[in-house]
Amino acid sequence: MNAHKKRILMGVSAALVCEILFGLSYTFTKNAMKSADEIDLLGWRFLLAFAAIALLRLCGLLRTNFRGKNLKPLILICLLNPFLYFIGETFGIARTTASESGVFLACIPVTAIAASSLILGKPPSQRQVLGIVTTLIGVIIAVLAAGLTFTFSASGYAILVLAVLAYSLYSVYVERAREFTGVEITFVMLAGGAAAFATILLIKHLRGGTLFHILTLPFTDTTFGTAVIYQGLACSMIAFFAANTAITKLGVNAASSFVGISAIVALLAGAFILGENVSFLQILGMALILLGVYIANAAWPKPSRDEGEPASLEKAILKTTAIS
Repeated sequence: MNAHKKRILMGVSAALVCEILFGLSYTFTKNAMKSADEIDLLGWRFLLAFAAIALLRLCGLLRTNFRGKNLKPLILICLLNPFLYFIGETFGIARTTASESGVFLACIPVTAIAASSLILGKPPSQRQVLGIVTTLIGVIIAVLAAGLTFTFSASGYAILVLAVLAYSLYSVYVERAREFTGVEITFVMLAGGAAAFATILLIKHLRGGTLFHILTLPFTDTTFGTAVIYQGLACSMIAFFAANTAITKLGVNAASSFVGISAIVALLAGAFILGENVSFLQILGMALILLGVYIANAAWPKPSRDEGEPASLEKAILKTTAIS
């Protein structure tokens, strides 16, 4: 396997791992919200994630080298995601319905390729546009099949727009941060997330007089503790690293097309693990998502010599799918 094919195979594999882990998170967090709220889970998940990656770094299993490098790009990435994205997602979902927030967040691939065109000067190919639009339609159908209700919450919509823009810009600036490895980007993201959300968590419970309760909750509540472990290790540490790897290997335009996979995983996990019903419209939505991913990545135009990217993803995608 030549270097080009290896690069694409790594990117596709990372994108699939990222979206599968994000998709499964719903099954771990649904019941956990009965004993805590989103801020509690965010604070604990990033604390655990940073503690884990810091321990791996201390043991020499992960290596980072920030010496002599300009850290401003990493600080900007950290501000966009996890801070602004998770603030926007958490409070946006709280102020709107599940269908409304699902539709807004489904627009991330579209805004991501727009940001890539404007900032990186990398417009998507016609196939990528067609594929991402097909995926978007599939996600919207799958989300709305569960029932469409409106809150008409201006603040909720505005905060969700913040989340969409933050994630899209994060994707762009990760692709630009070629000076740093995926591990280095992930390390700083988790450090920033832990500092921000743990501080919010402590302030919240200090004011409420429930600090001891929240500090012991993961150890006394099995459901919440399991959610913290999954969100912290799988979603924050592994999935963040996979997302950063996918963006650097594939670019924003191609990596964005995989976002809808998490919706498929969430629906299937809900059906097979939680016993939720899956309607015909949701099955249709899932089929469109898969079709869109294939269309967007089946063939790429020849890259420029400096990017070193291959002309086709088709064989890499089929091979990765077979492995999975």
